[in-house]
Amino acid sequence: MTGRIDEQTALVVVDVQNDFAHPDGSLYVEGGEHVVDGINELVREVRQAGGLVVYTQDWHPPETPHFEAFGGTWPVHCVRDTWGAQLHDDLVVDGPVVRKGTGGEDGYSGFTVRHVHTGHEQPTELEQLLRDHGIERVIVVGLAQDVCVKATAIDAASLGFDTTVPLGLTRGVNVEPGDDERANQEMAAAGVHLEPA
Repeated sequence: MTGRIDEQTALVVVDVQNDFAHPDGSLYVEGGEHVVDGINELVREVRQAGGLVVYTQDWHPPETPHFEAFGGTWPVHCVRDTWGAQLHDDLVVDGPVVRKGTGGEDGYSGFTVRHVHTGHEQPTELEQLLRDHGIERVIVVGLAQDVCVKATAIDAASLGFDTTVPLGLTRGVNVEPGDDERANQEMAAAGVHLEPA
């Protein structure tokens, strides 16, 4: 399904958390729960091949300029130590977790966080994790296709990783209709391989 999978392959599972992937979540992505089983199968496939699986997790403080109530874009979601921030109960977790947005930054990409007001970007530990494991190929799955999956995949490609997004293992939040299709165009333009659902 995703080309060659071996010990130089990493699966990056983006933000499969209750607030996104559960119908009771505060920023539920339509159909988000339906990607979990397929992601679990891919987790097992990558681990059996000797590859690396890494998970990203939004981990916001209760008050942050990332949230609409404090001047940002989004409703309150994935507040640290809450049910909404937990990885989905049915998700197989078999690898390190990279938390983002922990200090109130915007954390769209798994690779970087950005200060809301200054735009200053800082790396997370994700790139170093991949380099330390000799990773050459990255498969990006999870939520949401048109926000954090897009940002993570584009960053992975820009860092020189051979990057694939299997579209059947992601869903778009679609704040504006068609955001998912626009995200696909942006990813493709950045050199990301898109696998049809």
